[in-house]
Formats: sequence, structure tokens, C-alpha cells
Amino acid sequence: MAKVRTNYLCTSCGYQSAKPLGRCPNCQAWNSFEEEEPPVTAKAGRGGLGGYGGVRGGKLTPLSTVGRREEPRTSSGIAELDRVLGGGLVAGGVTLIGGEPGIGKSTLLLQVADKVAARGGPVLYVAGEESLEQIRLRADRLGVQAELQLTRDTRAEHIAALMEEHKPALCIVDSIQTVTVEGEGAPGGVAQVRDGTSMLTRAAKETGTATVLVGHVTKDGTVAGPKVMEHIVDTTVFLESVGAFRLLRSVKNRFGQAGELGVFEMRGEGLIAVENPSAAFLAERPLGVPGSVVAATVDGQRPMLLEVQALASKTPYPNARRVVVGLDPRRVDVVLAVLERRLDLTLGGLDVYVNLAGGLKVPDPGLDLAVALAVYSAVVGRALPENVAVFGEVGLAGEVRSTQMALRRAEEAGRAGYTRLIVPPGLVGHSGVKSVEEAVGAVWGGGSGNERREATPAHT
Repeated sequence: MAKVRTNYLCTSCGYQSAKPLGRCPNCQAWNSFEEEEPPVTAKAGRGGLGGYGGVRGGKLTPLSTVGRREEPRTSSGIAELDRVLGGGLVAGGVTLIGGEPGIGKSTLLLQVADKVAARGGPVLYVAGEESLEQIRLRADRLGVQAELQLTRDTRAEHIAALMEEHKPALCIVDSIQTVTVEGEGAPGGVAQVRDGTSMLTRAAKETGTATVLVGHVTKDGTVAGPKVMEHIVDTTVFLESVGAFRLLRSVKNRFGQAGELGVFEMRGEGLIAVENPSAAFLAERPLGVPGSVVAATVDGQRPMLLEVQALASKTPYPNARRVVVGLDPRRVDVVLAVLERRLDLTLGGLDVYVNLAGGLKVPDPGLDLAVALAVYSAVVGRALPENVAVFGEVGLAGEVRSTQMALRRAEEAGRAGYTRLIVPPGLVGHSGVKSVEEAVGAVWGGGSGNERREATPAHT
């Protein structure tokens, strides 16, 4: 009899080992290994059966003979969510949504369930973490009027049977970590989460049910469980908190473009979509203050206007401080070096603070020029005109380089009422600036950056 080999899997990331380890070498989690016995496979046939080890290959299908079919979509009733999903919920598609506890995942999905059911589509809601009474209280608070079908049964086989029997338009499983598969160990384990996701995905494809799985997250912000779970589902989105807003970001989408971003605001009646994020993030921007620049940026695939702030003050320390919030500190250091070298702007005795207002973290090279103008404005004490928006990457020679999605950035700035754009050359309808020095001249007009710094120094 063949010896059965025992594997040990990390419950945090799915790393496999032949023996239990105190600390996972992949994700550095402690005491996260669980024993898992792989299924025993039957021996391949021998002798005279042909093929490879007695197994023959399956049927091949030429690509040219495969038909073209667009998967039918159903609107979720929330425009921002439809944007992130690529146009709406896909029949038979499986979406995994992750986020911190209490951020609003269940609230958002209950709102979606209400809107889908109100259009006549039956909705199945699997409550694995809350009682039915708790869901009823939340539904009353959100004003849910449609009839939803609720169940506390979290056996994957039973959920699949309910999907086959009732053919719901939408199935919500809150959460996948509470789903169990017969004979696979404790709920939430690697095998349970993996096999439960596979079974529900198969049921969704067979019944044409749009399915949404809620996933727990680890302290690092990733979905808890084996990474293969994210490979099984069709779409993976994350809900995160930024100041007073909630951002829904797609990181994987088989039916649309990944990287889309939706902006919501949490209110008493639930998550409300923010139709104009640029106006929301610039609502508290002070006017006529040195060091404030409106930057046209792109987060994922969505253009937005954000405020880049800079402050320069004399340092009481031997070494000047550089404090950066929301931007890449290394890129900011490069921009500061360019200002000192190319514009003769003395920063050695100044503490420099650079902030992306609103709480967002955007690693966009197109914010370089806005950082340069914000720091220059803060040092010389001259505010930018109110109708100016900026974007562009800054090179080590002080040149201003083009950025991705430049046209969409310019269109977003124009839609928000900014009539003067300081942008790289090559954008249709705009002259553009070739260097940081030209950008300074375009904003304040005439002369070099060094002359203006000496005329109105704010740090002396």
C-alpha cells in the first residue's frame, strides 16, 4: 500500500511545507500551519492501454470555431459600483469583496440586494456571521423595502442546492470564511475556504447566478485565506477608508478593466455614491494661500483633481526634515533636488512638508510638477492663481515629461472649471512647458525662478 504523504499549509497565505513550521517563510505569520492530507489518487492503468500512463487526452477545439458571446450584465442599481465592476453584475460571475471590519461591506451589499430585488430579481442572502434579526435591523435602518430570501445555513453543498433550486439573480455570501465543506476540517481553514469557493463558483456558473463573496482581511490588508481563492473568482474588489470617504477599488476583473475606482460616503442611510470626487476632495481647499496646488492625477483608471500642499519653515535642527504624506517620499526628494540644482532654490536650512490633502495615497509620477510648484510657492510666499491645474513628471535634468492618460486629466480639469493648465508638451490644445523653470514662468510670468526667489523670499 502506497504511503500517504501529509502536507502542512499556512492558513494565512497557503504556503505548503512537508513539516509544520513555527513561522511561515512566505508571509512571516507565526503558528499558522495546519495539517492537510491530499486525496489519494488511483493508480494509472498499465499495459496495452496506450496514451500516457494509460490516460488518453481529451477533445481539442480550434479557437476559430469558438463562438463569441457577451455575458449578460445586470445593473447593481449603484452607478459607482457598476463602474468598478465594468458595467454591472455578470450572470454567473463571482465577485470577492474584502475590507476592514466595519468599513461597510455588508451595508453596501444589502443596498445592492434591495435594488436588485426591487426590479424583480430573486436575491439569496447567506448570513454566516450575523443573525437574521441583526440583518432585519440593518435593513430597517437602510430603508430596504424589497423581499430578500435569507438563510443561516453555511454548508457549501446546501448553498449550491439552494442556488440550483431557486435560480436567484444574486447570491450574497457573508462571509466565505464561515462556509464549510463536509470533511474538510474547521471553518476558515485553508482547505475549507479554497474548496468552498470552488464549489460556490461552480454552482454560480451552472445556474447563471451573480454571486458576491465577502472575505475577511489580514492585518496587512489582503484577503485572508489561500491566494488561490483570488484566482478562482472572476473579480476581486477592496473597500478601504480614506478620511470621510470609502473607496472601492478593483484589483482583478475578468469581465472589465481592473484598476477602476468608486468613491462613496458613509451616511445614516448607508453608503452614498460620490458622483464628483474632484469637487469633494477640493471642497475645503484654501484659496490664495502659498504652497497649495491643484493637481490632475489618476488613481487606477479614474482621473481626479487633488490638492498638493507644501510648507517650508526654518529648521531648529542641524539636519533639515523632509515630511511627506500621501506621496512617494523618494520622488519628492528627487523633485527637491531638481529645485535646488536647476532653479537655485536654497532648501538646506528649511524643513519641508509635503502633503496630498484628503488622505489618499497616490503613487503617480504625474504629481511631480505639482509638488515642484507647491514647494516653490511655499518658499517664495506667492500663491498660484485660482484657475490653474497642474500635472507632469519631472526628470533629473529639470525637464517636464508626459504622463499616462494626459487627455483624460485635462478633460477632468476643464470639467471642474480650471481654465489654465500647466502640462507637458504634446497635449493637443495646450502649449505645454518643457522644464520646471518654464513652468514657474508660466504660472507667475517672466524672469527665472532664481530671480523670483530673491525678490520675495519667504524664508528670510
